[in-house]
Amino acid sequence: MPNLLSRLFGAATPARAPALDQKSSRAGALLALHSLGMPRYTPRENVALTRHGYERNPIVYRCVRMVAEAAASVPWRVYLGREEMLDHPALKLLARPNPSDVGPAFLEALISNQLLFGNAYVEASLIDGEPRELYSLRPDRMFVAPGRGGWPTAYEYTVMGDIIRYEIPAAGVAPILHLKLFHPLDDYYGFAPLRAAQNALDVHNAAAGWNKALLDNAARPSGALVYSSPQGLSDEQFERLKAELDENFSGSRNAGRPLLLEGGLDWKALSLSPKDMDFIEAKSAAAREIALAFGVPPLLLGLPGDNTRANFEEANRAFWRQTVIPLVARTQKSFAAWMQPAFGDFIFDYDVDRIDALSAERAQEWTRIGAASFLTDDEKREAVGYGKMRSAAKDFDPAAGDA
Repeated sequence: MPNLLSRLFGAATPARAPALDQKSSRAGALLALHSLGMPRYTPRENVALTRHGYERNPIVYRCVRMVAEAAASVPWRVYLGREEMLDHPALKLLARPNPSDVGPAFLEALISNQLLFGNAYVEASLIDGEPRELYSLRPDRMFVAPGRGGWPTAYEYTVMGDIIRYEIPAAGVAPILHLKLFHPLDDYYGFAPLRAAQNALDVHNAAAGWNKALLDNAARPSGALVYSSPQGLSDEQFERLKAELDENFSGSRNAGRPLLLEGGLDWKALSLSPKDMDFIEAKSAAAREIALAFGVPPLLLGLPGDNTRANFEEANRAFWRQTVIPLVARTQKSFAAWMQPAFGDFIFDYDVDRIDALSAERAQEWTRIGAASFLTDDEKREAVGYGKMRSAAKDFDPAAGDA
């Protein structure tokens, strides 16, 4: 009687075993066994966190914008070996990925998706196996379909019930590039920094809601109406008094309106103790934790702290070196590996000289290399990213004379 494995992968066991010259993961078969080749859906909590974070929290919004805009502003270079290619087709494609987008806006969308969802997807419009246009797809609409080897064999994009399936070919440029941040507990999807900051996000949003409620209640703490008569209020009197307070003395529209009391009623205002005011510090701490999750120094967000010019410059350099540059480098390597089947063996690199925040470091590097007497001029130029100087013999043109 055929067992479950034979029904899933075929009756003959040797058919599933990779050939001696075929590279394959032995653990991949286990992934295929438990996923059964069905699409794995994007975690739904990412959508909820995006709505409560990016759309409603200024710290999350600013962190994502800062990282995405900074990463998208880094100039890209293309190299074949050590030679820079100024007119490479991959560089032109990224400069104008599609008729609706330019390079910075396209890269900003990809980086933002990685920060909010942990995943970003690029669709390639292929002609003769070469990508001609690139499009950024929404991560919440993309499903990963694992194959028999355990790794993605297709991607399914769903919009209002309509599904487009992108099959991953064995060779050539794949129609989908999946950029993802490392997730220790998921084989197919990345981990969003926003998920690591969700507790701090809840605290910060709750503190903002508390402030809003305080403003709605005349910008002061609530109080208590004290009735000194031993007979007490009847149910009818209590409901009428409550309705009158809600209608005439609650909300910012009625702030400062005098309260007329009679019949033994007395108003006792409730004040906030220093302990109750700790929510302000809690909100500031939550904002710092959110910034930490995204790799943005709190000083750059204007949060209270050591706000000096020297500290700001150091924080800005740390932001570029520890957050922006590594993210750009990872993205470039993914794009290069994806496009190489169409454009040949090339690499992407970034232009440090065009990053203003790192200009001081670059100037120090030039000074240090320029003072190195044990290096030749060509070695110094190569160390700072320039090619060798052309010799006078190569520059001399006999037809032009000895001018």
